[in-house]
Amino acid sequence: MSELKTRIQEDMKAAMRARDSARLGTIRMLLAAVKQREVDERVELDDAAVSSVIERMIKQRRDAMAQFDSGGRADLAQREAAEIAVLEPYLPARLDAAQLDAEIRATIAELGLGEPRDLGRLMPALKTRLAGRADMAQVSARAKALLGPAG
Repeated sequence: MSELKTRIQEDMKAAMRARDSARLGTIRMLLAAVKQREVDERVELDDAAVSSVIERMIKQRRDAMAQFDSGGRADLAQREAAEIAVLEPYLPARLDAAQLDAEIRATIAELGLGEPRDLGRLMPALKTRLAGRADMAQVSARAKALLGPAG
């Protein structure tokens, strides 16, 4: 079993003991999503795969928060924000802008890329390399900028 999944299960037990129903509900939802993916793919997920499940759940909650805010439902937006606060600590440390640029430049050099049209070859490598450590929308924007202007 992955270390991350074990940590999440231990945190669930601690939330049960503390009678922290909000935290417990979010952790149970996370474990259910992990279990569902394991059943669908018929494999036991490693830490990277569990992190991708967590990232997807956080993205869904951010999207829901934006919709609730625009709809005037601050109460529901706060609930989504609370769930994000429970999920985020399970992700690996995020890269800052300088580290992100360094990783992108290193990948560009390894693959021998240098033109804007190479973005299609660069992004799959970056996705594998930076999984869980950076927002892929931000990575894509930085990669486009580092590859140079289209032309």
